[in-house]
Amino acid sequence: MSQPRILVLAASLRGGSLNRRLAELFARRVTEQGGQATLPDLRDYAMPLYDGDIEQNEGIPATAKALHQVFAGHQGIFIASPEYNSALSPLLVNILSWVSRVKDNGGQGAAFGTPVYALGSASPGGFGGYRGLVALRGVLELGLGARVLPQMVSVPAAHQAFDEAGELTTPAGAMVGTLAGQLLKAVG
Repeated sequence: MSQPRILVLAASLRGGSLNRRLAELFARRVTEQGGQATLPDLRDYAMPLYDGDIEQNEGIPATAKALHQVFAGHQGIFIASPEYNSALSPLLVNILSWVSRVKDNGGQGAAFGTPVYALGSASPGGFGGYRGLVALRGVLELGLGARVLPQMVSVPAAHQAFDEAGELTTPAGAMVGTLAGQLLKAVG
């Protein structure tokens, strides 16, 4: 039997990103539990701000098509999403906007309807990015037709929660492993 393929996205490009650290930890937990984790650098998929005129006049950017193929090529997707003003990061909004517009390779259903999604956030704040996760869940489920696992991981005071090895020293650490297992089970 083949290993379940899990795409792990860090929806932040910032150096030292807490959500990148969360994504790396989730990828390790997937691998430890028998899955195959892919953790791309979203800088490799740079695309302009979504604009219907660009789409109409120039078409879908090649990077959006390539990222759509990456989404569609995985059975599960974990998104570590920072919270911006109780919502999604501008980077993630733009990625979802462009990828959802791709009609080739199974279209929106292949990128959002087929993979199972899991969500997490790490934030220095007391809510751990939870409000942004609620907003992201709405976009994925209601807007894009995705199946999102009920449990979400939020890591409050994340700037103090990771040790030097990238492990969480708070109860959220166990939740990451549990969620990785749930995602693997859901796609297996």
